[in-house]
Amino acid sequence: MKIGSLLLHSVAAAALAAPLLASPASAKTLRWSYQGDATTMDPHGLNETFTLGFQGNIYEPLVGYDEKLQLAPMLAEKWENPEPTKWVFHLRKGVKFHNGNPFTAEDVIFSWKRAATEGSDMKGYSAKAKEVRKIDDHTVEVITPTPNPILPREWVFLYIMDEEWSKQNNTTEATNVKGSNQGNHANLHANGTGPFVLTERQPDTKTVLKRFPDYWDKGIKTNVDEVMFTPVAQPATRVAALLSGELDVIQPVPVQDWDRLDQAPGVSPLTGAEARAIFVGMDQDRDELKYSNIKGKNPFKDKRVREAVVSAVNLDAINKQIMRGSAVPLGSLIAPEINGYDKAFGEPYKYDPEKSKKLLAEAGYPNGFEVTMDCPNDRYVNDEKVCQAVAGMLARVGIKVNLLAQTKGKYFGKVLAQAGYDTSFYMLGWTPSSIDSHNSLLNLAGCRNKETQSGLFNLGGYCNPKVDELTAKVGAETDQAKRNAMIKEAWAIVRADFGYLPLHAQPMSWGVKDGVKVVQRADDVLDLRSAVMP
Repeated sequence: MKIGSLLLHSVAAAALAAPLLASPASAKTLRWSYQGDATTMDPHGLNETFTLGFQGNIYEPLVGYDEKLQLAPMLAEKWENPEPTKWVFHLRKGVKFHNGNPFTAEDVIFSWKRAATEGSDMKGYSAKAKEVRKIDDHTVEVITPTPNPILPREWVFLYIMDEEWSKQNNTTEATNVKGSNQGNHANLHANGTGPFVLTERQPDTKTVLKRFPDYWDKGIKTNVDEVMFTPVAQPATRVAALLSGELDVIQPVPVQDWDRLDQAPGVSPLTGAEARAIFVGMDQDRDELKYSNIKGKNPFKDKRVREAVVSAVNLDAINKQIMRGSAVPLGSLIAPEINGYDKAFGEPYKYDPEKSKKLLAEAGYPNGFEVTMDCPNDRYVNDEKVCQAVAGMLARVGIKVNLLAQTKGKYFGKVLAQAGYDTSFYMLGWTPSSIDSHNSLLNLAGCRNKETQSGLFNLGGYCNPKVDELTAKVGAETDQAKRNAMIKEAWAIVRADFGYLPLHAQPMSWGVKDGVKVVQRADDVLDLRSAVMP
């Protein structure tokens, strides 16, 4: 073993062992690891599923998800939609924040406004409301810009903060995880209403949560007293720690290790279909491609080049060789589990590398061109390996890809809106928080518009006004059949434009110690409310 590998193993082992020494013998401690860290403790700092899912054990929304992604009352006991542009939420009484402060309507209004501040990555959520009014201490009225029949679903990750605590700690604006205010108090500290309290935070090393004794819901399943979370980047180290008994739950397990866990005593793989689409985007906005050897123009503005990219990638080969047949190859930006999915636009494009070469020649690139690809190496299942495969396939048709694979903190810090969409070619994954197509259409396929908060995660700047027109209608339509017909039309346009290179719906892939019971939600979130220790 190389010295570097030994050092990595020693550091990981120390991080895993240290929490165990600190745990009371009587406490039921869940030891959990993911391939990367939750990027921030600020609930408005990063719109990323793992980070938001982790925070959801500390903070809570008005309406959340149950184990089957059905809406469940959280900080709102009930809600109604008396008028097309009005929602009324009746707030739960007697709820306390972790510092003992009472939860009221003022905290809802404050959190909505905070999510719209400069550093926030949750502006799209805040933009769903034009106004939030206090009716009384436990009732709020939400006015939407247009009719919105699914607002509760669209706010499941809009977490509520304590206004008083935020003001006392000078954290009334969101942490910009890609900017200069990472000293923001909420980046490393938390004060929510959830079942677990943040007691220790060492970014990229260890995060400790302890059970909140005054949590409002006395009926949750969990018997966990304490959670020791340790990010471990190396898949082999995570799997070894599960097999040795140092960890209770790991995410993800490399798909090639499923059989190994099946056969090993004391552990098992936990797998299922995830509602996340993985895809590759292309910069179609800049007049000159920033990270390329082509100067003075942008090849991706030419539809023929985009079609050449799409036709050059063999999704079946990626699925068989890298994902071990566990993924679902896609031709769209939504997985089959998402409302509005249809095979008419969801089936993969045809693999045809000879067509790719012909199209590139027609577009004026008979010898291809170079481009840098941004890719995370600790966010999605086998993410770097998939990017390497895409790069290899594109090389065969003349497009040389210079792969820049980084940890998700550095990756997101480069490519997202706050960094000015600093990318030419990138991998991204997306699970619409609402489990509905409108979220994906608005965020991924909408023309970028700061005023309407459209296209916030459309990193390549794909834009078709007809898609925007349909997306707006989908957002306001209450007739499900009409709504799904418009969704189908919009996705068909994106497909015909070759706006993206869809790859696959990735599998969920966890490893669990025997006796430990966790619920694997289809959005890949581990909700500790359902975690049970032996």
